[in-house]
Amino acid sequence: MMLALSYALLGAIMILDVVRGADGNGGKTAAKRAEQERMVPEVDRQRYKTACPDYKHYAIALHRPLSKGPLGLPYQRPSPHCRTFSSPLVEKIIEDLTARMEDKDLARIFENAFPNTLDTTVKWHVDGSSKWSVHKSYPDGAWEGPQSFIVTGDINAEWLRDSTNQLAQYQILAKKDKRIESLILGAINTQAEYVIESPYCNAFQPPPPSGEPIPSNGQDDQVHPVYEPSRVFECKYELDSLAHFLALGNKFHNVTGSKAFLNSRYYTAIQTIMEVLEQQSKPTFDPKTGKFHRNEYTFRRNTQTGTETLSLNGVGNPLGPGTGLIRSAFRPSDDATILGFLIPSNAQMAVELQRTAAILKSVGKDVLAAKLQERGKSMEKGVWDHGVVNHTKYGQVFAFEVDGYGSSILMDDANTPSLLALPAMGFVTNKEITYRNTRRMILEREGNPYYLEGKGFSGIGGPHVGPQHAWPMSRLVQAMTSEDDKEIKKSLEDVRDVCRMGLVNEGINVVRPTDYSSEIQTKEEQSSILTVI
Repeated sequence: MMLALSYALLGAIMILDVVRGADGNGGKTAAKRAEQERMVPEVDRQRYKTACPDYKHYAIALHRPLSKGPLGLPYQRPSPHCRTFSSPLVEKIIEDLTARMEDKDLARIFENAFPNTLDTTVKWHVDGSSKWSVHKSYPDGAWEGPQSFIVTGDINAEWLRDSTNQLAQYQILAKKDKRIESLILGAINTQAEYVIESPYCNAFQPPPPSGEPIPSNGQDDQVHPVYEPSRVFECKYELDSLAHFLALGNKFHNVTGSKAFLNSRYYTAIQTIMEVLEQQSKPTFDPKTGKFHRNEYTFRRNTQTGTETLSLNGVGNPLGPGTGLIRSAFRPSDDATILGFLIPSNAQMAVELQRTAAILKSVGKDVLAAKLQERGKSMEKGVWDHGVVNHTKYGQVFAFEVDGYGSSILMDDANTPSLLALPAMGFVTNKEITYRNTRRMILEREGNPYYLEGKGFSGIGGPHVGPQHAWPMSRLVQAMTSEDDKEIKKSLEDVRDVCRMGLVNEGINVVRPTDYSSEIQTKEEQSSILTVI
C-alpha cells in the first residue's frame, strides 16, 4: 500500500482491525494504563462531578506520564471518574493502535484526541429506555427516544457543525458498540429538535429535559426570525449547520444501516430545512420589477468587529437571481460572509441533500426524496455555473464566495466546509482539474490571502483568528485530500511538532508557535487529526 494511503487510512484500517477482533501486541505502558482504567468500577459520575477539575484548566497543564518520543508530550485525558462517556471498544482501539505506532509522540496525540469528545463533551445522554415527564407544550414525539447533548470547547452549548464532526470518528464503531450507536442516534434526535425549534441558528442551549444550566453568550443580538434565548445560545445562520445535521444521519445510516432516526421529528426537521432553503434562494431584488425584498433572516450585533455582524443594517450585501445557489449569512468560522453565496457550504449541502434523498427513497418517501434530489442537483449546478471563475495564473478555479452578479472572492478559510475539503465532502475527486487548480491557488501566499507561512508553522488561517495564526486543522485537511506521500507526511509532522500540550490547537502563530489560541481543547480540532492518523 502506498505511504499516502497508509497515512490517510491508517486510523480507519486499524480501527476496523480491532472491531473485527484482530489482536495487537500491545505496548506495555499503554496496555498497563488501559488495564488499570478498565479495573476502575462503574461509578456514579454525578457524585464525582463537583470534584472534577474544569477541563479547560486541566488541559493547559502538563500531566504525566510523558510520551517516549523526543517531544515528551503529556497525557491529557481526565480521570476515569471525570469522563463524561465511556466505551470499552474505544479503549481497546487506543491500546491497540498506539502500540503499533512507531512515532510515540503522534501516538500520544491520538491517545489524547481520539477519546476527547467522549471524555469531556457528552454533557447529557439518555438511551430512551426510561420515560421522563415531557412538558405538555411539547409536540408529540418531541424529546423522545435516545438524546445526546454534545458541547463544544469550554462552552456549555452545542454547535450543529461541531457536534457532527466531533462524533464522526466514532461512526464506524456504532455497529459493534451499542452505547456508541445510542449516543449517535441520540445526537441525531437532539439536533432534529434544534433544527425544528430554530433552523436559522447555529448553537443551542442544553435540552430542556437535561436539567443542565443555561449559559449566556453575553451578546444582545437583534435577529429575525426571533428565537427563545433559553433554547438558543447563538443564532448565526450558517448553511453548513443544516448540511451537517443531514451529514450526521447520512453517515450513521451508511455505516450501520439503521433507520431508527427516521421518525416524525426527523421528517419535520427535513421539511423545515427545505423551507429555509427556499427562503434563502430568493434574490435581493425582484428580477422583473427590481423591487427590494427584505430577506427572511437578518442579524445585527453591537460590535466593533466587522466579521461579527451583517452589513446594510443586518441584511447583508445584495445577491442576484437565478443562480440555484443558497445564501449563507455566516461562514463555518462564525464570521459573516461578504458575498452571501458561500461556495463550500453550497457544495456540502448539494451532496448531503442527494444522500438524504436516497435514504428517503429507500423507505418509500418518494415525494420528499424527489424534492431533496431536485434541490441538491440545482445547487450542484449552481456551484459549477456560478462558483467557477477564471484566474489569470491558476486557470479555472472555485471561488470562495460569489454574489450572482459576477463578483467573487478568491480565498479559503481553515474551517470546514472549505474549498480545500471539497473531495472529503464528496463534491469532487482530488484529481478533478478545477479542484487541482483551486488547491494550488489556496495553498500559496500569492493565491490565498489567508495562507500564512512563518519559521514556526504554515497553513490556512482566516479572519476569525487574524492574519498571524494558521489552523493546524487546515494542514490535516490538506493531508486528508492529498495522495502525495511527502505532503501527507510533512503535514502530520508539522502539526505534531506544534501540539506541545498533546492536543491539537485551534490557531498557531506562524512565527512563534508557542503563541497559540487559548481554545486548545476545541473538540473539532481533536476530531480532525483522527481521520488522518
